[in-house]
Amino acid sequence: MTITSPDNERLKLVRKLGQAKHREREGMFVTEGEDLVAAARAAGAEPVELLTATGAGLGGTEVEPELLAEVSTLGSGTRAVGIWRRRWADAIEPPAVYLHGVGDPGNVGTILRTAAALVGGTVVLGPGCADPHGPKAVRASMGAIFTQPLARCEIADTPAPRAGLVAHGGGGLEGLEGAATVCLGAERDGLPAEVLSSCELELTIPLRDGTESLNVAAAAAIALQRISSPAWSENG
Repeated sequence: MTITSPDNERLKLVRKLGQAKHREREGMFVTEGEDLVAAARAAGAEPVELLTATGAGLGGTEVEPELLAEVSTLGSGTRAVGIWRRRWADAIEPPAVYLHGVGDPGNVGTILRTAAALVGGTVVLGPGCADPHGPKAVRASMGAIFTQPLARCEIADTPAPRAGLVAHGGGGLEGLEGAATVCLGAERDGLPAEVLSSCELELTIPLRDGTESLNVAAAAAIALQRISSPAWSENG
């Protein structure tokens, strides 16, 4: 079977899942490209639907290439679109990363990738965070969306002790030793007072004079590297 109509129900579903409200309602999300399909399968996931360009030899249900390009969010189009079920962790395992108000999906996806590479644990999404299953976040995760456990909850439900990263006035990163949850906020606003009041520690990444702040994904990478390499942390 080859899909030749833009009104096909599978293509309609891909279009719907481009919106967060439909991803939430359907419990599914979309990936584009063969690499993400391979990453998902390497993690033991199988697609609900796999749509591939006619003649590409990628399996799944073939679609006329121009129709697949029409539902793609990539400027260059794609040869493979996968539809997958969203998965959420049943429990929050430390070391956890708690994100509050991180609204840029690229940052959320990059933090997923970094956590998967360095510590595992659980990435926890608090209020105001971008949907990790949106197209930009999924691409930035580079496949970590299928391997890195994800949860949604309030700060009070994360494991203690908690270390909040603040732009100024906090302690040194040696305080990360033993932290069960690292908390990060939006780049402009940082962590709000109600989150910091739940943190046992406030820590600051030292920066050169004249530098105001780091990108939140870069800050997460520095903190998680310290946690994953305690010897480097002690000597750094």
